[in-house]
Amino acid sequence: MDPRVLQIGEKLKKLRLKKGYPAYDYFAFEHDISRVLYWRMEKGTNFTIGSFLKVLKAHNMSMKDFFKDIQ
Repeated sequence: MDPRVLQIGEKLKKLRLKKGYPAYDYFAFEHDISRVLYWRMEKGTNFTIGSFLKVLKAHNMSMKDFFKDIQ
């Protein structure tokens, strides 16, 4: 697996925790995102750009800001 995908998942988890959501399913439910989809994204599995953009919107974050510290 590409380590960058894992970095994306780890960053999504950190962002969720920073917002005060101890469990991924609460965050997903409150932002109208499939719980399974969000879990998969945090685990670093494949996902679509559309799904990723929806998650970024829930975090009020641009792609530029999200990727600034991912190599």
